Amino acid sequence: MAQNRQKLTCSVCLDLFKDPVTIPCGHSYCMSCIKGFWEHEDQKTTHSCPQCRHSVTPRPALVKNTILAEIVEDLKRVGPEAASPDLCYAEPKDVACDFCTGRKLKAFKSCLMCMASYCEEHLQPHYDVAPLRKHKLLDATLNLQGTICSRHDEVMKIFCRTDHQCICYLCLMDEHKGHMTVSAAAELAERQTELSSGRQKLQLSIQEREERVKAIQQEVEAINHSADDAVRESEKIFSNLIRFIKKKSTDAKQQIRSQQKTQVSRAKEHQDKIQQELNELKSKDAVLEQVSHSEDHIYFLNNYPSLPCLSESADLPNIKIHPPLHFEYVKAAVSEAADKVKAVLSEEWLKVSLSVINVDVLLPKKEPQTRPEILKYFRSITLDPNTTNVRVLLSEGNRKTTLIGSNLFYPNHPDRFVHWQQVLGRDGLTGRCYWEVEYKGLINIGVAYKDIRRQGTREECGLGCNEKSWALECNTGCYTFVHDNISTPVSGPHSSRVGIYLDHTAGTLSFYSVCKTMTLLHRVQTKFTQAVYAGLWLRRCEGDTAEMCDLK
Repeated sequence: MAQNRQKLTCSVCLDLFKDPVTIPCGHSYCMSCIKGFWEHEDQKTTHSCPQCRHSVTPRPALVKNTILAEIVEDLKRVGPEAASPDLCYAEPKDVACDFCTGRKLKAFKSCLMCMASYCEEHLQPHYDVAPLRKHKLLDATLNLQGTICSRHDEVMKIFCRTDHQCICYLCLMDEHKGHMTVSAAAELAERQTELSSGRQKLQLSIQEREERVKAIQQEVEAINHSADDAVRESEKIFSNLIRFIKKKSTDAKQQIRSQQKTQVSRAKEHQDKIQQELNELKSKDAVLEQVSHSEDHIYFLNNYPSLPCLSESADLPNIKIHPPLHFEYVKAAVSEAADKVKAVLSEEWLKVSLSVINVDVLLPKKEPQTRPEILKYFRSITLDPNTTNVRVLLSEGNRKTTLIGSNLFYPNHPDRFVHWQQVLGRDGLTGRCYWEVEYKGLINIGVAYKDIRRQGTREECGLGCNEKSWALECNTGCYTFVHDNISTPVSGPHSSRVGIYLDHTAGTLSFYSVCKTMTLLHRVQTKFTQAVYAGLWLRRCEGDTAEMCDLK
């Protein structure tokens, strides 16, 4: 094959002929190669053959050698893998032909009988010579010596299933006698069958994961599109809201200025009128002063009846002078309106935040198992004074509660617990968060919706006694989980500190006993429909305490 390829190779470009032509001396070249060669010859009138130097005059016409071209095309159709191995020289990492001299070609097959590797040309006798056709050929391998038994120098054609290794027939009669053995070819076929089955399962797994990756990618694109749309719509809504607030600000400013102008104008009008009367009265007073000093009694008495002081003067207008408050009530009204807007936005924002957090298209994350993992979600909890019962004293920056014997003077508030010694956290909780409570006495520790009843029966208001709250009842030496007034005994090591882990999206609420280590006491699986608030219920004795721990 190598010789055939060499015969079909142009001696100029050293590649297979392209548009082969034959010149008068009989040698063949690529048409472009011989044209290029002749164009660069010094002699313009005589043209020679690049190989034999036979000269021809004049320059002959070049005609394509169709038969040679067809042979070349047939060789190309065989494919580069079949046409080129004989010209592929072996690299250091390749198996080299053991019979090539000089620069060795890459081996095509290895013979287990000859213990040698051959290129295609030197392999040909194994196809042509009858005794050699019985030899066992395999793809060229560098590990040919590894097929020979190191002890007996024989080909290892047997596989010992007892020792899981290849052996020769002499090993079978020696140290592997009585072992379970099969031919290496049979073991190969069986293992390849197993491998094929394993590959099918693997390919099925690959296909499933590729489909999953594609589905997740599509979901990611959908998430991005939906998020971009939500951002645009939110920006539009908030921009409209900002414009609305700015317009109300402008309207308030205009109304205040208009009223200011009206009131100032009225005040100026009254001021001008009184000023005019004041000037007239001063003029009369000047006349009276002049007459009062006259020594001509006849003149004085004759003119007395017509003096200005004897004529009636107009009463002073009844003008109310207000204390310097003026538009203070307006500021108070605007401030009150702003507080109401903030309160509404804060409450509604929890719903917005909950809607955002509930966008979860992938599998939920696993709950953290160790304290360092769970502390990543630590949340500092501050209690809300407006929810505190009058027998619960807040201290330590509204983090600690103490049950006292008398009522405190808290202002009335619709969020305050009336009959039960309870308090809720200030902020709604969504997503993942963790907090810890240090307690003494009989305490219910848990979470509740904001719309839990503030006055009513124990079942309506008590933390854990209704469907709007979940609580761990902590008493000396024992725990009980309570929800919807159903109690579930909980076992576990007692501790004065309880950890609470909330995964709002996954709907899990977990309680831990926290001492030197963390021990899971109870986990509940539910579905939260709104934000929840941390809650405490001090149930028994004066002096009982519960404090939201701050680990930072």
